[in-house]
Amino acid sequence: MAPVRIAILAIAFVAAIGMALVVRSMATPKRPEPVAAAPAPPPRPVAQVLVAKRDLPIGTRLTVADLTWQAWPADALNASFVTDGAAPALPAQMPDKAVQKAARAASDVISSQGPMQAFEGAIVKEALAAGEPVVARKVVRAGQSGFMAVVLQPGMRAMAVPINAETAAGGFILPGDRVDVLQSRQVGDGNNKVFVTEVLMRNLRVLAIDQSIEPGKDAKTIVGGVATLEVPASDAEVMARGKAQGEIQLALRSYADIGGGPGRGETARNNSQGVRVFRAGEIAEVSNP
Repeated sequence: MAPVRIAILAIAFVAAIGMALVVRSMATPKRPEPVAAAPAPPPRPVAQVLVAKRDLPIGTRLTVADLTWQAWPADALNASFVTDGAAPALPAQMPDKAVQKAARAASDVISSQGPMQAFEGAIVKEALAAGEPVVARKVVRAGQSGFMAVVLQPGMRAMAVPINAETAAGGFILPGDRVDVLQSRQVGDGNNKVFVTEVLMRNLRVLAIDQSIEPGKDAKTIVGGVATLEVPASDAEVMARGKAQGEIQLALRSYADIGGGPGRGETARNNSQGVRVFRAGEIAEVSNP
């Protein structure tokens, strides 16, 4: 009987080991089958679009420093966007420093010779946010309708006065300068007729000489027939009355003396009904006509 018992015990031992292995395999979670990685989408072609380099409020006069080129997906381009004219290119996945430097150099060349130059000097008439594409409807160039209305500051009016080389500081008054407006006229009657001069307005900005809103390159003088001045709305009547009463002269102000904003001259501010005339060492009051 001993051999039989040994055989039974051996069979039981083997069965127990087999059962333990089965239980262990059932308790161990199966490893997920490896999933093949999805192929990366192909890079999208991009074009260089002209955008605002910083926030540009209404009235900003654009310079090249205000604009920059920005990569823009070619399939998202709008017909109103301004591009550099180059064909859309595939973006580099990991450009090294040399490639980046070359790209910046190419951008500098484009900015000095391409469409960016066409916007230099234009005025922003609808605010642009940094990174926003520059479109024609949001800016106005010199000579286009609405340009002067954008250049004017709030509460100001543009008024034209006749000038010549003698009444405009010999032509040395240029757009952007500040001037005082003087009026000369004849007062009195009979043998008491004299010419008097008074300051109508002080520190007015010159918007244009004739149709020139900025001097030509290297120009130091402009001799024109009309000067357009920026006048406070409340003083437009003073200027209109002065133009009707006598000759207008412009006195150029120093750049060191342009602070404080525009204002009326002493006589206009006091709304005087007469002016003081100095003659033969005596002072006389003469009524305005």
